[in-house]
Amino acid sequence: MASPATFSAWTLSGSILSPNASKNDSEFVCNYPNVCLKRTLSASADTSYSWRSRNGKAIDWRGGKLSHKSEVQCRAMKVESKPSFSLGNKFQLEDVIEAQQFDRDTLSAIFDVALEMEKIEKNFRGSQILKGCLMATLFYEPSTRTRLSFESAMKRLGGEVLTTENAREFSSAAKGETLEDTIRTVEGYSDIIVMRHFESGAARRAAVTASIPIINAGDGPGQHPTQALLDVYTIQREIGKLDGINVGLVGDLAYGRTVRSLTYLLAKYKNVKIYFVSPEVVKMKDDIKDYLTSMGVEWEESADLMEVASKCDVVYQTRIQRERFGERIDLYEEARGKYIVNQDVLDVMQKHAVVMHPLPRLDEINVEVDVDPRAAYFRQAKNGLFIRMALLKLLLLGW
Repeated sequence: MASPATFSAWTLSGSILSPNASKNDSEFVCNYPNVCLKRTLSASADTSYSWRSRNGKAIDWRGGKLSHKSEVQCRAMKVESKPSFSLGNKFQLEDVIEAQQFDRDTLSAIFDVALEMEKIEKNFRGSQILKGCLMATLFYEPSTRTRLSFESAMKRLGGEVLTTENAREFSSAAKGETLEDTIRTVEGYSDIIVMRHFESGAARRAAVTASIPIINAGDGPGQHPTQALLDVYTIQREIGKLDGINVGLVGDLAYGRTVRSLTYLLAKYKNVKIYFVSPEVVKMKDDIKDYLTSMGVEWEESADLMEVASKCDVVYQTRIQRERFGERIDLYEEARGKYIVNQDVLDVMQKHAVVMHPLPRLDEINVEVDVDPRAAYFRQAKNGLFIRMALLKLLLLGW
C-alpha cells in the first residue's frame, strides 16, 4: 500500500472512496461500465501504487494505467444521481455471502431497488444499465431456478452471461483443481461471479480470493442468502409488514440452507415469533436457536403443524433433502412425508396468511393448494428475479 503522502482521492459523484490526499492532477477514469471514478493524483516520484476500488477490492496503478484483475475495459459514461443509501453515505455492498451481513437499512434499500426492477421487467425492452458487464455462473451443484433467475436478471439489465455446464466435473477434469484456482481463472474474464457449491463456507473462501464481487447462490447445508432476501421481500409484499409476524418453518430445518438464512434475516425485525416444525432427525440446529435467543427473538418447537398453521402469518414449507442424508436412506425415509400442507392445513390458516416454499417441491405441498390465493410460492419464485436484478445493479454499479 502506498504511503499516506501518495494516496489518491477517488470519488463517485462526490463520495469519497479512499483517504484524501494532496491535490495536483485529476482526470476521470472508469473501472466498471457506466461507473466513473475521479482520480486526484498527488505529487510523487513513485508511479506504482495500490488502491482500493469502490467495493474495497484491490486496484493496481502502474505507469499511469488502471488495472483490475478482471481486466474490464473502461468506458467513461454519465453517472446518474444516487439515492441516499449510495456509497459514501449509507449503502455499500461488496459480496453477498451470508444473511448476517445485512442490516434493516440495507434490506430496505435492496427492496426499494427491487421495486424499481419490477418496473423494468414489465418493460419488454428491459434495460441496458449493465451493458458491457459479464456475469459468470459457477455451479458445483445442479440448479434450475436459481441459475435461470440470475441469468435472466443479468440479461434483462443488458449484461451477458458466461456459464459452465458443470463446475464440479470441470474441476475433476483438471485433476482436482482447487476452488481458489478456479476463481482466479474465471475472474479473469468476468465482472461478477455467481456460485453454488456443495461445501458450506465455500462462498466465503471465494470472496477472499476474488478481486470481483462474489454472490453465494447456496453453499451446501450452509446458507442461501439471495433466497432469504427474496423470501423476506415476498413476506413484505404479501403480508404488508415484517415486524410483529409469526412464521412457521416446516420440514428439513437441519440441512435446509434456505430456512437457516431466512431465520437470520427475520431476527432483524421486531416482535417476530418463529415456530420450528420438523421430524426429529432434521430439527433446527442449536446454533440458530442460540442466535435467536441472543437477539431476543421468541421461538418454539412444535410437532403439531395444524396448531402452528392456525397461529402463523407465514407457513414456510421445505422439502426433505435426500442428498443431505448420504447413505442413511433409513433416516431420509423416516423424515419424508411427515408434514404435508394440504387442504386441511389451509382450512385452519388465517385468511391473510400465506404458504411459501423455496422450491422445488416433492410431496410436501399438495397440488390442490396451488389454486388457493394464499399459495405464494410461485409469486415468491418470481420475486427472486427482482431481488437478483437489484443485487447485480448494486454490486456492479454501486447505486
